Amino acid sequence: MRAQGQNADGGMGSYHLVNGWGASYPETTGYLIPTLLAASEHLNWPEPTERAIRAAEWLLTIQRADGGWQGGRIGEGRPSIVFNTAQAIRGMLAAHNATKRDEFLVSATRAATWIIAVQEEDGAWRKHNFLGAARVYDAYVDAPLLKLHSLTGDDRFTVAAERNLAWILSQQQANGWFANCDNTIKHNDRPITHTLAYTIDGLIECGIAMGNERLITAARKAADRSLERFLTTFWLNGRYAEQWRGSGSLITTGCAQLAIAWARLHAITGDARYAEGLHRMCDLLIAIQQKSSLGPQHARGAMPGSYPIWGRYEKFAFPNWATKYFADALLCAEGRLPAF
Repeated sequence: MRAQGQNADGGMGSYHLVNGWGASYPETTGYLIPTLLAASEHLNWPEPTERAIRAAEWLLTIQRADGGWQGGRIGEGRPSIVFNTAQAIRGMLAAHNATKRDEFLVSATRAATWIIAVQEEDGAWRKHNFLGAARVYDAYVDAPLLKLHSLTGDDRFTVAAERNLAWILSQQQANGWFANCDNTIKHNDRPITHTLAYTIDGLIECGIAMGNERLITAARKAADRSLERFLTTFWLNGRYAEQWRGSGSLITTGCAQLAIAWARLHAITGDARYAEGLHRMCDLLIAIQQKSSLGPQHARGAMPGSYPIWGRYEKFAFPNWATKYFADALLCAEGRLPAF
């Protein structure tokens, strides 16, 4: 909510220790909306709902003529991007569920129609995605498409999701690791936990929505490897290479997202190790969270991108999406799984 208050448009940016507040980020504003709504209900606190609807109304005003939303932050002039658009869809669907206002569902349907129109022959998205590269973390695109099918009955959304999911499964190795999982070209051989967790959570969401055990099993293969490492050392590296060799500083976003995935798997399987991972990870992130009255007031309550804060991922910054997934993990620990 503090992030939203820094920009006059209704969107949300992030805070950097050197550069201050950045411009609003449509992608992350989109998936912050469900978090605000869930927290508002859980805490019996009306204001986060008001803020969420304001953010959704802003996203309506910047939706592109093609139906998509831009990549990057406001002012960067980037084209419509499939992954970013799908996260705005998450916000539109959450806002529609909360308000029953038709314009949010219409907006989401327009966006999803554009996404399926630019899908490529093998089921992946390249030309209209970040770096022009096909990536398995588009599993996090497929779940909103499946949700839209449940609301509209339009089978095209399920078909597109199934095609992409088939491609994603083709990229998984026997040990659970995924090829083509990083959000860079240079380090694609050792993806960050952030994009790995997008992939895992997207597969779980889709597996639940479709009743598809194969997707859940694929997600578990990767989730279990990260859980094993965490419960052995109570720490995770930021990157994991092909044989699950870790490197780099801890990335808080990825850690929180993995905790969410473990929470979902605990709900499915009842395996107590997933619950242990969730609660121990929340304890670690609570220790990292900026809570002191010392230091910049803008960062109070927020989560740094890396730990230590000078790690390579979002160095010296408090990205709004790190705080979003931290809040989601805490809600999971309170017994409230995120909607999708």
